[in-house]
Amino acid sequence: MTGDVKPAPDRSAARISAMFDEIAPRYDFLNHFLSAGIDRRWRKRAIRSLRLTGREVVLDLCCGTGDLAIEAVRSTPRAARVVGVDFSPVMVAFGHTKLRRRHLTRDVALVLGDASRIPAADRTVDAVTIGFGIRNVDDRAAACREMVRVLKPGGRLAILDFGLPTAALFRRFYLSYFRHVLPWLGRWISGSRTAYTYLPESVGAFESDEFMELLRSSGFVEVAADSIMFGSVFLYTARRAS
Repeated sequence: MTGDVKPAPDRSAARISAMFDEIAPRYDFLNHFLSAGIDRRWRKRAIRSLRLTGREVVLDLCCGTGDLAIEAVRSTPRAARVVGVDFSPVMVAFGHTKLRRRHLTRDVALVLGDASRIPAADRTVDAVTIGFGIRNVDDRAAACREMVRVLKPGGRLAILDFGLPTAALFRRFYLSYFRHVLPWLGRWISGSRTAYTYLPESVGAFESDEFMELLRSSGFVEVAADSIMFGSVFLYTARRAS
C-alpha cells in the first residue's frame, strides 16, 4: 500500500479524540452517505463472522456512536450483551442518545476508554469487534495485547477497516474519489477541515499484511483478511488461542 498516499498523520490519542469530537454530530450521516449505505452490509458481515449463539458478551472497541454494537444485538443470533469503548466523549454521548431512542440501553453499554488500555478484566468477553478504528490507534501492538488479555480462550475477533484496491481500474477510480471527492464532501458536510483529509492518509499508511502479523504475534490464531469491494475494505478475523 505504500507509495500511493502520504504517510498517516499524528495518531496521538488527544488529536484523534478531538477530531472525532468535532465530526460527531454528522458522523453517522457521513458514514452512510459517503459509502452509499453499503457500510451497513459490512457491519452485518462482521457480526456474522463471530458465529454468535445468543449467550456472548461482545466488546466493541473504537465504538464511535455504536453502530457495530447495535448490529451485534440486532443480529440473529445476537449477542447477549455488548460493551462499547471509545475515547471520544462526544461520540459516546451521541451513542447514548441513539441507544435510548432505540430502547437498547439494557443490551448495550457505551463507556469512555482507550483500546490500548481496555477497561475490562482478564478473560471476560467472548468476542471483540472494531469497526474502522484500528488504523487510528496509536499503539496497535498494545491494543492487540489488550484484546488477547480480555478475550476468553477461543474467543473471536472481527475487525473492519479500509484498504487500497488492487484491481487497476477500480483502484484509479477509488483513489481519485478518496483523495479529492471524499475530503471535499466531508469538509462541506461535517465542517471539519482535517478529518476527511486524514482518512485517505491513514488508509494509505495501514499495511494489511503487517497488521495480520501483529495479530499472530500477539496470540491470535486462524488470522484471515477477507477482501470486500476489490480490497477497498477488509474484514480481519481471528481467534484467541485456547
